[in-house]
Amino acid sequence: MTDLHALIGAVQPADIAAMTRAQARQAQLTKPPGALGALEPLSIRLAGVFGTERPHPRGVAVLVAAGDHGVAAQGVSAFPPEVTPAMVANFLADTPYGPGGAAVNALARSVGARVYVMDAGVNAELPAHPALHRAAVRRGTRDLSREAAMTPQETAALILAGAALARRAIEDGADLLIPGEMGIGNTTPAAAISARLLGLDPAAVTGRGTGVDDERLAHKVAVIRTALARTPATDPLTVLAEFGGYEIAAMLGMMLQAAALRRVVVLDGFVEGSAALVGVALAPALRDYLFPAGQCAEVGHAAQLAHLGLTPLFGLDLRLGEGTGGVLAAPLLLGAAATLREMRTFEEAAVPGSA
Repeated sequence: MTDLHALIGAVQPADIAAMTRAQARQAQLTKPPGALGALEPLSIRLAGVFGTERPHPRGVAVLVAAGDHGVAAQGVSAFPPEVTPAMVANFLADTPYGPGGAAVNALARSVGARVYVMDAGVNAELPAHPALHRAAVRRGTRDLSREAAMTPQETAALILAGAALARRAIEDGADLLIPGEMGIGNTTPAAAISARLLGLDPAAVTGRGTGVDDERLAHKVAVIRTALARTPATDPLTVLAEFGGYEIAAMLGMMLQAAALRRVVVLDGFVEGSAALVGVALAPALRDYLFPAGQCAEVGHAAQLAHLGLTPLFGLDLRLGEGTGGVLAAPLLLGAAATLREMRTFEEAAVPGSA
């Protein structure tokens, strides 16, 4: 799709009839009721996404969008902006184990997931690489504490670029899409978006990001307060443009497109959560397609998940980003679908034990 409003409108609720059939089937599988714990409601939600009581998701793709942030000049991160292009090179590097030398590459290889890398707005001239998807409209956002981080046109362009990459991954066979990100300073825009859309004080949703100390954390909160005082905007797309990042806009597009094509969105961490808040505000049915991985170490992530009404699958104190937590969650989701699809019912197995 090339029209943002059409993309938003294409997100329709999950298939309730398929979920009802899945729930009935789940109750007849050869196990005590509830014995598979959280996998059981997960499998029913997956039935709703794919429109069948025997969901069969297959390929897994991680879509890593990289972008830089003007607000990094305010000293909100423990690492310099030069890390962003260096990490893009790491995502694309040749290693003895396969493409990519970052954590997301290693974890993706361990579960057979494919990694896609997008330049959403890195503040550097990135070398040519056949696996790099170029979508940048500017080298880094503007400083959100002083002015709007992105123009409305730039925001729309990156949302649609993210949607295009999601379509590419789906055409390549992915049924589980994991939006991921890389961008020094990006927990600051994520916190600003979350504070505004959740109506919370910045201190309640601002964490240490790359590991800042107490003094820099207080400074980071102050920078976000300054940004929020700059405009009273509450419209979700305006909030995204005012306080967001190019990679956050791209991830929003990935989520909307995956949902529009009835695929699973595996929700990684805090920065991804900020994109999801915008997405659900625009298209409430998007929530049906969001499957959170773990609750990350960023203080605002729990508030995001509570607002979205989503329960994380695990708590490993991850705070890396890149889609790493989402990759770890993929086997759990595939396993949940497999139980509903492949287990026999008591009647099918001629096993006594169910009414």
